[in-house]
Amino acid sequence: MAASGSFAAMKSVPYRLQFIAYVLAMMADNIEHVISYWVVFQKFHSPTLGGFAVLSHWLPFLLFSVVVGGLADRFDPRRIIQCGMLLFILASSGWGFFFITDTIQMWHAMLLLVIHGCAGVLWQTPNQLLLYDLVGPADLPSAVRLNAMARYLGILVGPAVGGIIMLTLGPSHGIIFNTLFYLPMLLWLFWAPVRDGSVAVRRYAVRGFADILLTIRAIGSQPVLTAMTSLAGLTSFMIGNAYHAQMPGFAGDLGHGDPGVSYSVLLAADAGGALLAGIALESWGRLKGTARTAIMLAMFWSVALLGFASVRIYPVAIVLLFCAGFFELSFNTMAQALVQLNAPSDIRGRVVGLYNMAGLGMRAFSGITVGVFGAAIGIHWSLGLSAAVLLAVLCLLYGRATRTA
Repeated sequence: MAASGSFAAMKSVPYRLQFIAYVLAMMADNIEHVISYWVVFQKFHSPTLGGFAVLSHWLPFLLFSVVVGGLADRFDPRRIIQCGMLLFILASSGWGFFFITDTIQMWHAMLLLVIHGCAGVLWQTPNQLLLYDLVGPADLPSAVRLNAMARYLGILVGPAVGGIIMLTLGPSHGIIFNTLFYLPMLLWLFWAPVRDGSVAVRRYAVRGFADILLTIRAIGSQPVLTAMTSLAGLTSFMIGNAYHAQMPGFAGDLGHGDPGVSYSVLLAADAGGALLAGIALESWGRLKGTARTAIMLAMFWSVALLGFASVRIYPVAIVLLFCAGFFELSFNTMAQALVQLNAPSDIRGRVVGLYNMAGLGMRAFSGITVGVFGAAIGIHWSLGLSAAVLLAVLCLLYGRATRTA
C-alpha cells in the first residue's frame, strides 16, 4: 500500500464536507453519552445499568457489522448512514422526553441504549465504504487517518461541549438540542457523490448471520485480510479501550494531586497521542502501509500499555499513554486501509463489516480481560498481563505475516 500525500484526502471537497459532518456527529454521540449517563446515574445508581451501557454499545457491532456491510454492498451506503443518524436523533429525543416528563424507568434506559448502539453500527461500516467512494483507493489511507482524527476530536470536544450544554440548557433540553449536531451528516448525504456503479457488481443477497461464515471463507486465501482482521480482533479482545473505564483507578493509584484532574490528564494524553499520530502521518506521508508494519505498531502499543500498567511515576505514565495513543491510531488506521484496499470489490462491505465485527464488536469482551480480572487481581496486573499476552500473540502473528510475505 503506497503512502498517499500529505492531507491528500482534504483536496476533495466532498471529503472535506464529510469530515466536518463526521466531527459534529461524533461530538453529538459523545455529548449524548455525557448527559444520559450522568442523569441515569443520578436516577438509578445502578452499576448493572452501567455494564449494560457498555455491552449495548459494542454488542451490536459484534452481531450486525457483517450484515450491515452486506446491506452496504447491495444498497446505497448513504441511505444506511442516514438511517443511523435518524436512530441517533430518536435516541436523544427519547432521553429528552423521559427527562422532561421525569418518567424514565430502567427498561426505557435500556431500550434507548440499544437504539444508540444499533445507530452506531448503521453509521460506521457504511461510512468507511463511503470514504472509498469519495476519494478512491489512492487517497484512502489519508481519508482513513483523517476520519480517525475526527473521531478523537469528537471524543475530546464532546464531553466539554456536553458539560457546557448541561450547564446552560439543563440535561433535559440540552440532550434534545444535541440532535441538531446530527443534521449536517443527515442532510449532506442527500447531495453526497454517488458511488461509481461500474467499479463493482454488488448483487449478492444478504444472508444475515450466514454472511459471517461466508466472508471468513472468502478472505481465507488472502493473507493481508486475514492478518488484519486477526489483528483487530486480538487487540480489541485483549485490551480494546477497556483501560479507559479503569482510568480513575489508575489516577488514584498514581497519587498525583487531585484524582479528578489526574484522570482527565491521563485520558487527554491518550487522545493527544492519537491526534499527533494522525497529524504526523499525514504531514510525513511516507510510511508505507503493510501488514507487518501494522502488526509491529500494535506490538509497540502493547509495550506502551505494559509500561503504563507497571510504572508508579505520574509523568512517565503520561508519556507512556501518549505513546499508546500514537501507536493505537497508527496501527488501526493502517489496518483499516489495508482491508479496504485488498477487499474484493463485490464484497467490500462484508469484508469491512467483518473487520469491524472483530475490531469493535470484540471490545465487549475486553471488559472481562481488563475489568473483571482487574477486580480480582488489581487493574495494574490485569492490564499488564493482558498487554503481555497480547504482545506474545502478536509476535506469532508477525512471524506468520513475515512467512507469507
